[in-house]
Amino acid sequence: MTPTSGLVLAHAFGKRYELPIPLLAFVLGGAAVVLVSFLLVRPRRLRPEGERSADVPDFRRLSPVGAAVSVGGLVLGILAGVAGSQQVAENILPTLFWLIAWIAVPLSCGLVGDWTQPINPFANLARLADRPGLREALLGGPEVLPWPDWLGWWPAVVLFFLTACGELIFNLTLTVPATTAVALMAYAILSATSGLVFGRSWVERGELFTVLYSTWGRLGFFRFGARGRRGFAGGLEPGFSEHPSRIAFVLLLLISVNFDGLLATPGWIRLEHVFPGSLVLHPQRLEAFRTISLLVLGMTIALVFGAFAAAATKVGRRAAGFRASLAGLLPSLLPIAFGYLFAHNIEYLLVNAQLLAPLVGNPLGTSSWALHLPYPFNDTFEPSHTFLPSAFYWYFSVVVIVTAHVGAVVLAHRHLQTVSADERHARRAEYPWLVAMIGYTMLSLWLLAQPLATGG
Repeated sequence: MTPTSGLVLAHAFGKRYELPIPLLAFVLGGAAVVLVSFLLVRPRRLRPEGERSADVPDFRRLSPVGAAVSVGGLVLGILAGVAGSQQVAENILPTLFWLIAWIAVPLSCGLVGDWTQPINPFANLARLADRPGLREALLGGPEVLPWPDWLGWWPAVVLFFLTACGELIFNLTLTVPATTAVALMAYAILSATSGLVFGRSWVERGELFTVLYSTWGRLGFFRFGARGRRGFAGGLEPGFSEHPSRIAFVLLLLISVNFDGLLATPGWIRLEHVFPGSLVLHPQRLEAFRTISLLVLGMTIALVFGAFAAAATKVGRRAAGFRASLAGLLPSLLPIAFGYLFAHNIEYLLVNAQLLAPLVGNPLGTSSWALHLPYPFNDTFEPSHTFLPSAFYWYFSVVVIVTAHVGAVVLAHRHLQTVSADERHARRAEYPWLVAMIGYTMLSLWLLAQPLATGG
């Protein structure tokens, strides 16, 4: 198979597109939209919040067909990664995992809800291994081990962080088909073993893709049996747990995309070139520097948002600590994370998804196995970089990001109106969080504009 264009654009924009207005006016304009949305929702009065539900997915019955198809598909994907071509553009596994499972599926869950339960192979492996008889035979007892409270969602946090690092920092290594295949095989074994030992608790709080897709699914229009009302963001009404690991997971959804955008800015690129020893000449040092930077960025954003949340709680005359304050306002951050994920990846997704067509005809990318399907499912197909103009992605991204921040203001308003001491203090409590929202809007739009405005 002749290489076409690999993962064509990574996450960057295409050709240079000059901003139609000065950058400062553009950023301030977005902030003004968020401010106006606050003024529009501020007079609304809401009924008190009910008690929060347990912050875990609602599981449907295991589907034998879904389990067979999903696990079988995982096995075939791993075999393709190991036995097929090691060129990223020629093997179907990197596109299926890094483009579809890691980007497209989360976006679909954020739009329609978490539809993935029946076909999540890792969750299905864990549920298939969750058998008293199997535990009796292998572990000497039928009962699962209790999931420690201190453990919370930390396994999912660590797994997400490692996968995000693989995408953003170690991508030259981990996108190699065999490396991706080995990583998926190791995780499949881990998930099955953890399901055997911990049972349902592993799927609820430890299994990465269940936690990831169900979290994004809180935003989706359809509930698919999950808690919350039907409609966009209806699943956020039950709120998130105050456990530090749950807060860390939701913040990582936001931080990972921001960091991806930060890496594309000219200022960051210059920093890596002028840093002592020129990091770009030493790949291992560069990877270590970026990993540490991602951790520092995560802690910084957690502290900043936590400080504003604590200030809002204090002004609202509500007795709550730093962690509880941040957890209460955490649902208002999820639309922002989704909006930036959508805006940042829309061109990457639409262009690179075209690679699936020829890969269907030759999933291994080898001359010995080709299905000889007609165009576009063969090597004559070339992905188009320009089937939509750069201006489309630009304006689409602006609308998505601003809309997400407006939605965040509405959700924060609902929360603060229902937990503050009285209506007067509730209105005052909204100001600190509004400052945080406006500041983050300006930062998001600035990051969005950098590659376009500078042709990066």
